[in-house]
Amino acid sequence: MSDPEFSVAVGGGVHTLPGRKARSSAALFNYGNIIAILLPIPLGMLWLGLSMLVYAMNRHHPNPRVGYYTQQAAYRFYGVTGFFVAAATFIPGGGWDYYLAAWIIGALVLVPWSMRDLMRIWRERWQDFPLQQEDADASGH
Repeated sequence: MSDPEFSVAVGGGVHTLPGRKARSSAALFNYGNIIAILLPIPLGMLWLGLSMLVYAMNRHHPNPRVGYYTQQAAYRFYGVTGFFVAAATFIPGGGWDYYLAAWIIGALVLVPWSMRDLMRIWRERWQDFPLQQEDADASGH
């Protein structure tokens, strides 16, 4: 099979990433933040691990706006959870009122900020993004 036939067979050339898919990828971390803070047990704990996967997939997305929104949502989530993990060290045993207060403060920080970002994402005009597939010879593989 010649090189042009191989490129056609494996789908080489220029592909397009639809704007709607980029928009949904940009919004994913914010949706996760809202769901995790509103249902902390068990979804908050699961989101802590799953968020790392979502961050790794979307931070270096071909569309740089997806990476930007993902990074901002991650800063908020990891900042809030990290602060409260450190603060929980000083909560006395049986201090459920403190845990409830921390959860409420976390929700008051994450939910409005995530909603603001979601509104910005949905208002933004997302163009289809061209993707150039590298040839096997050019990549050295």
